[in-house]
Amino acid sequence: MKNNEGILLVLSGPSGAGKGTICKRLQKEIPIEYSVSATTRAPRVGEVHGKDYFFLNKETFEKKIRENEFLEWARVYDNYYGTPIDYVQGVLAQGKDCILEIDPQGAKQVKKKKPDAVYVFILPPSMQEQERRLTQRGTEKMYEIEKRISSAQEEISALEYYDYVVVNDEVSKAVEKVKAIIIAEKCKVQRHHCYL
Repeated sequence: MKNNEGILLVLSGPSGAGKGTICKRLQKEIPIEYSVSATTRAPRVGEVHGKDYFFLNKETFEKKIRENEFLEWARVYDNYYGTPIDYVQGVLAQGKDCILEIDPQGAKQVKKKKPDAVYVFILPPSMQEQERRLTQRGTEKMYEIEKRISSAQEEISALEYYDYVVVNDEVSKAVEKVKAIIIAEKCKVQRHHCYL
């Protein structure tokens, strides 16, 4: 990592943990760029291409995989998701911080390429609360919710790959904890090696 480069914040956790809500709040409260991911899933109501996701067809996505154009990519719940390398590198090179909201298997791939990124795992306060949040969201069918809940334990087992864990029992408190993590990371001696 170059001294003037921004911090890459990798935020993960099971569906219903509140990752998206935390990301949106962080963007409103601090100067941080949201990394727009690419996906083959259909857009949800209100989602905008290039802002929420780059919505690609399967053939285009697979071509980009072959051409190594993703920092990470994965097939999750029958769809592809990936992070365009050029997008993230461009943000960091400008000295801006960048937040990457991805699943744990994607975070493992990023860690191999970006070990100096900051890895934060968001947990719901309980499995019951996770199910309530997914149901209340109203964007998935019941069988999809059950599929996501059953995979949550596997996702939680990935905690060892993360630097920090934040339990999202109240959004404002979770956001403050993530902001404190960013501040602490910016103060690390290793990030100021030009003075040593």
